[in-house]
Amino acid sequence: MIDEPSPSSANPRPSARSSAQTPPGLDPKIAARLKRGPDGLVPAVAQQHDTGEVLMLAWMDDEALHRTLTTGRATYWSRSRKEYWVKGETSGHVQRVVSVALDCDGDTVLLAVDQTGPACHTGTRTCFDDDVLL
Repeated sequence: MIDEPSPSSANPRPSARSSAQTPPGLDPKIAARLKRGPDGLVPAVAQQHDTGEVLMLAWMDDEALHRTLTTGRATYWSRSRKEYWVKGETSGHVQRVVSVALDCDGDTVLLAVDQTGPACHTGTRTCFDDDVLL
């Protein structure tokens, strides 16, 4: 779930926002439905649109969701690097967004994507290929 940062996506993210502090680009109706964690983030699950295969989990804030909705490219917030990253911008393992949905509670985003190449930073197709527990 780690991708290489790109210079164009390295905008520092402000500290956690409350739902009342919506960036100007995100539709207020969408922002009002989001239930963010204390850090201002929601989990985002990426799923291959035609097979249903779960590829990875990453994190989004309002700005990352806005960028994803407006560009059609999966954009996430890297908690470790503290910057935005567009999946595949440097690796070429692009996620073209087919659809975006919120779960019934508004606390998880589901991206149906067309994945090019591996989704996981380890080089595997999904981040769930190893360590099957049951």
